[in-house]
Amino acid sequence: MTTTPPARRFDPGRRDRIIDVTLDVVAAHGVAGTSHRKIAEAADVPLGSMTYHFAGMDELLTLAFTRLADRIADRFDARLAAAGDAEQAREAVVTLITDDLLGSPRDMVLTYELYTLAARDPALREVTRAWMARSRKALQRHFDATTARYLDALIEGLALHSALDSAPMSTNDIRAAISRIISV
Repeated sequence: MTTTPPARRFDPGRRDRIIDVTLDVVAAHGVAGTSHRKIAEAADVPLGSMTYHFAGMDELLTLAFTRLADRIADRFDARLAAAGDAEQAREAVVTLITDDLLGSPRDMVLTYELYTLAARDPALREVTRAWMARSRKALQRHFDATTARYLDALIEGLALHSALDSAPMSTNDIRAAISRIISV
């Protein structure tokens, strides 16, 4: 009697699903608590899929954080592209902070996990640099390069302070801080 091996599951989206789920696992457990086993379980894939699709955890984290940065940068681009003048651009930046950055605790956690890793890992530092370059390019639709750079740094600082301060800044405070940089 011959036995046939079990049929392989056709799963063309497996690699992408693993990358997406990696962000979910990092959001829930932090990078330090993330493992191949937890990701495989969350993605509902065999553990062997992790080494089949990725050279290691460093590659997987780089791909996952690149996906996060691209997704947030796409929203940033869209909001600023829709602004018709400097005042609308200011309001777009306020909305980016209050709704997009602060509106998603998951994205905040993931962003700060990325920043912590990027401080030590050149590949992830490059992810953050590319993200900053995209942000500045989007801001330069409405502001000169120096103002865009200042504003990009201010956005990060305002989001961090608003997320962690016991008395977070109000939307009007955020608007006033942005206005001081762009003089609108």
